[in-house]
Amino acid sequence: QVRLVESGGGLVQAGGSLRLSCVASGRTLSISGMGWFRQAPGKEREFVAAIAWRDFSTYYADSVKGRFTVSRNNAKDTMYLQMDSLNPADTAVYYCASGSTWAPSSTWAPSTYDYWGQGTQVTVSS
Repeated sequence: QVRLVESGGGLVQAGGSLRLSCVASGRTLSISGMGWFRQAPGKEREFVAAIAWRDFSTYYADSVKGRFTVSRNNAKDTMYLQMDSLNPADTAVYYCASGSTWAPSSTWAPSTYDYWGQGTQVTVSS
């Protein structure tokens, strides 16, 4: 089993930045990829970004490309999401997730991921 704990959410003005962290513990050797998703009130959970655990390849939703950066610290089993140029449309609960059978072709699908964190709220004011 893998346990995921997110942190770093908060309230920020439009144009500002936040950095989210996701610390993985437990059977982290089973992880092949990790991702960030977000869910706004009344909307479905949507893919934001992902990173391959072995070769550090990164993947982004079109809506965040060029503004968000996903990375990981290998030694700390931690994934980050640097969010710049935030706008009110980015307001949501952000979740990190890990998958043992993750693959680039399905990185966008929630069903690809086995474990999820509890979520952290990001609110962007206009």
